[in-house]
Amino acid sequence: MDYMWINAGRGRWQALLVVLCLFQLRAVAGQARYSVPEEQAEGSFVGNIARDLGLNVARLISGKARIITKGSRQYVDLNRDKGTLVIKERIDREELCRKTTPCSFSFEVILENPIQLYRVTVEVIDINDNSPLFPKDEIRLKIVETVASGTRFSLMSGNDPDVGINEIKKYTLKHSDHFILEVQRQNDGGTFIEMVLQNPLDREKEDSHTLVLIASDGGEPRRSGTVRIHVTVLDANDNAPVCIQPVYKADVKENSPKGTVVTTVGATDVDIGVNGEVLYSLPHLTKASQQIFELNSATGEIKVAGKLNFENYKTYQLNVQASDHGGYTDTCKVIIQVIDENDNIPTIQLMSLSNSISEDSPPGTTIAVVNVDDEDSDRNGVVTCSINDDVPFKIESSLTGYYTVVTDNLLDRESISHYNITITVSDQGSPPLSSSKNITVKVSDVNDCPPKFDQSEYSVTVPENNSPGYSVFTLRASDADSGQNARVSYFAQDTEISGVAVSSLVSVNSDNGVIHAVRSFDYEQIKWFEFNVTVRDAGSPPLTSVATVRILIQDQNDNPPQVLYPVQTGGSLVAEMVPRSADVGYLVSKVVAVDVDSGQNAWLSYKLQKATDRALFEVGLQNGEIRTIRQVSDKDAVKQRLAVIVEDNGQPSRSATVIVNVAVADSFPEVLSEFTDFPHDKEYNDNLTFYLVLALAVVSFLFITCLVVIISVKIYRWRQSRILYHSGLPVIPYYPPRYSDTLGTGTLPHVYNYEVCRTTDSRKSDCKFGTAGSQNVLIMDPSSTGTMQRIQSEKNILDEPDSPLECTADSRIFGRHFL
Repeated sequence: MDYMWINAGRGRWQALLVVLCLFQLRAVAGQARYSVPEEQAEGSFVGNIARDLGLNVARLISGKARIITKGSRQYVDLNRDKGTLVIKERIDREELCRKTTPCSFSFEVILENPIQLYRVTVEVIDINDNSPLFPKDEIRLKIVETVASGTRFSLMSGNDPDVGINEIKKYTLKHSDHFILEVQRQNDGGTFIEMVLQNPLDREKEDSHTLVLIASDGGEPRRSGTVRIHVTVLDANDNAPVCIQPVYKADVKENSPKGTVVTTVGATDVDIGVNGEVLYSLPHLTKASQQIFELNSATGEIKVAGKLNFENYKTYQLNVQASDHGGYTDTCKVIIQVIDENDNIPTIQLMSLSNSISEDSPPGTTIAVVNVDDEDSDRNGVVTCSINDDVPFKIESSLTGYYTVVTDNLLDRESISHYNITITVSDQGSPPLSSSKNITVKVSDVNDCPPKFDQSEYSVTVPENNSPGYSVFTLRASDADSGQNARVSYFAQDTEISGVAVSSLVSVNSDNGVIHAVRSFDYEQIKWFEFNVTVRDAGSPPLTSVATVRILIQDQNDNPPQVLYPVQTGGSLVAEMVPRSADVGYLVSKVVAVDVDSGQNAWLSYKLQKATDRALFEVGLQNGEIRTIRQVSDKDAVKQRLAVIVEDNGQPSRSATVIVNVAVADSFPEVLSEFTDFPHDKEYNDNLTFYLVLALAVVSFLFITCLVVIISVKIYRWRQSRILYHSGLPVIPYYPPRYSDTLGTGTLPHVYNYEVCRTTDSRKSDCKFGTAGSQNVLIMDPSSTGTMQRIQSEKNILDEPDSPLECTADSRIFGRHFL
């Protein structure tokens, strides 16, 4: 031990110095509490005393920390270098505390310079390390063979030093054909065991019986103890002693000294001689009762042998066995009532408490119910209850032992928001004892504050093409009230937006205010919408507030560019004409496209993807103008096919491709010779099919007439085609002066040649005066007749003087063309 450092020469003086230092301490500096199982090995960890006391290891070393114990044994040692407590000596809970629970021991840790004293308490937890034991290894019983069935024989109970679930929980009797076992639990915690004769004994058949009584505890692992019962069957003695009274009752004060006579039991036996002598015993007395009472086996006198405590046991029941020398016994019960003295403080138990009370509660409203009790009896247990006078409450008695605290006046939360109430209870003993309990009651407000949004208006952006169920935004509203009055719910006002119900667009979670999209939004259909959301509290009556939510749909690049010019047709070929004398930068045509998206998703760029001769043409990146990048030569092919790709600026970008046919020639015959490989009989075949179908529909009554018409038409068409074939000229189709493009976006103007440079969302336009375009665009249509005449008429128009072209902001954008 650390305190053994005192040497022999200076031991007394140093001990005196330590005692004086301890007297200088006004109070224990701190305390710690630990729990360890019993039977731990030496060196086992108990706790980090330095950490738990708020000390560091350096302080323990510099202060020469050591342990001071009051007893002769020190179970715990201090490791100053680590600041920990470890097991120094094996701890046996049964040796330390016996049956007392909880079991603990305390010691002090002292430090010097300055002197500090700490109290440490270690609770020892019981383990199932003891097996049940009987006072004897065997029990010998002598039973007369004439004993009737149902006769009872008291057996000794086992003892287990362990406590709780590790105590004895079960008794079993084995190897018995004549006896059964009955176990009774007594009020003082003891066990009364009786062996009952079930089948009569016959000494002539079997003069002895050996039984095994097994006591098992409830621990893990389960332990048990046994005792052998040797039953000897006797003859002749057929009278058993009989108790004068089956039940004895006696009273004894809880402060009675040792040796006080409690009562005397008696029994008689009609037998004579040895068989009539009666001896008294307590074979099944519990260990607790053995320390309290003692019995004179010859006289049956019961005396006080220990300290009585009314609060531990109010009643004791002793089973006194009267037996003769012939083996007959009788048992009488002794009930001892302990008389109380005023040594217990009355207690207060809070049965019900309203921590909060509304300020509009009327007088007489109950806020608390308490139960007061005193373990003493008679006047020592009669109590009175009261509360402090500085609160608007009073206490009233309802049932015996129960009191209610009620309001005495109207409450005003704005003046006082809470009250501290002290309940005092005292008994009528001599001297009287009392105790008190404090409770706090808060005054709650009524529902007079409506919920409020963080903002009166919200603006949220949602990307289009969102998935249904998309979380758009979370509304937040607060309520100055508390409890149920502050619990808010959110609701969207059911209105229509452009004929569509709000509920079909968005939904609002009533609990958390999360706005979800019910369906996918399309920016091209709806760019924004707004609706009102109502927040309502759960008060009665409920209060509400309204906020406006505006949803802005954010455009996504979900639409590819649309080409307006040149128009891609299936039946005719549109070609731009470029003279061989064209200079560098000659404007061949202009690709015009739009994108229904907005912002940068609609910013278009033009690139030449593929061309018959990439070294001859280029495309303007921003304006889509197709220009020559070098001088046209005689070696360049007449037919030039350009593939222009139009891309937007979205992420990812989308594109469209347009085919532009260019004819490099100075005259129409040169161009026509390159465009003679187109089909000539498409319209003819279409008309033929139409007439055939028509003829079949009315064949029932117009067969001959229709046949003549069909033959006439066929001959007529054949002659026309022959005339065109012999002329040696290709057929050039003619389009009306104004025609609608395939997308329905506008019409092309007349024969004027103009340039308009625009981009999507551009605020500027470049307009130039028109020039005659006599050789710009060729439109080939083999089924047309009178082509040359129309070409000549168009050339006459081209010979007219240049005329200016007025450009407006709404002008449709096309490149050079010739119709």
